[in-house]
Amino acid sequence: MLLLAAVCALVLLIVIIAVRYAIVFPRQPFAGPLPEIGEEAAILAQRLEAHVTAVASTPHNLDTYPALEAAARYIEDTLSASGLTPQAQVFKVAGKPVRNIELVWEPPGATHLTPTIVIGAHYDSPQEGPGANDNGTGVAAALELARRLANLAPASRRLRIAFWVNEEQPYGKSPDMGSWQHAKALRDRRENIEGMIALETIGYFSDEPGSQDFPAPFGFIYPDTGNFIAFVGLPGSRTFLRRALSIFRAHAKFPSIGGVVPGFVEGADLSDHWAFHHFGFPSLMVTDTAPFRNPYYHEPDDLPETVDYESLARVTLGLEKMLRGLVT
Repeated sequence: MLLLAAVCALVLLIVIIAVRYAIVFPRQPFAGPLPEIGEEAAILAQRLEAHVTAVASTPHNLDTYPALEAAARYIEDTLSASGLTPQAQVFKVAGKPVRNIELVWEPPGATHLTPTIVIGAHYDSPQEGPGANDNGTGVAAALELARRLANLAPASRRLRIAFWVNEEQPYGKSPDMGSWQHAKALRDRRENIEGMIALETIGYFSDEPGSQDFPAPFGFIYPDTGNFIAFVGLPGSRTFLRRALSIFRAHAKFPSIGGVVPGFVEGADLSDHWAFHHFGFPSLMVTDTAPFRNPYYHEPDDLPETVDYESLARVTLGLEKMLRGLVT
């Protein structure tokens, strides 16, 4: 009996340590009615809706190559209209040229040793879906972050905002993935990547109890109402994730959860942060949890009208504050 009690106590201790390591506490510090949206966020919501509609009203991937090119051109034209100079990383997949699109803010005297923050979103859609939430919302947020940070003067860190191609299957977790190509180029330059953030499906929310599912065992830890944004890191990202989430929470009056999850957990590594993790960089995704909440995930009716633009605006404003804090 004493041996059994000791074993049970040891198992409980291991579980407690694992939970304390993985989960960012408090689990969801902001609850109750959201404050009034305000004029700034309301205008931002309209801009975000325009971007999602322009990029993600029809399928756009290598099977629909002209639409994929149109999405890339829209991103480049929108960035140029904000006074920014997008750079293209071109490579070929299935005999067709595709490209990542990137912006870079450099602090004075930057070298490859200068710490770098990377944030971005993939702009391709699933094979049969227009991808308004997956991932028109991430693209829209990244476009508005770039516009709002256009005059940013980083004090000590480099900032890269990227738009990646070929996240969706059959290219995910392969060298044909845009973020894989980007991460490899940064690794080959020996750039000091302090942390990477993928914006992945960030526009579907519900206040209905039972609207949120989780892979086991997280349903025992988190609430079943899908009204929050999640910061999900892969192993090695704990320090960076906690810093990013703490800054976000300090400024965003919006429910949020966060934790470090191993890749074998369902859905934990199904975005561009996988590629950066593959090359040894601390990486995480910001997500509404996609298939665990959104009934339109990877479906033909993942359309612009299904997106909650006011919540997307609130999240985007919080991400802006987070980035400003991270690069100082």
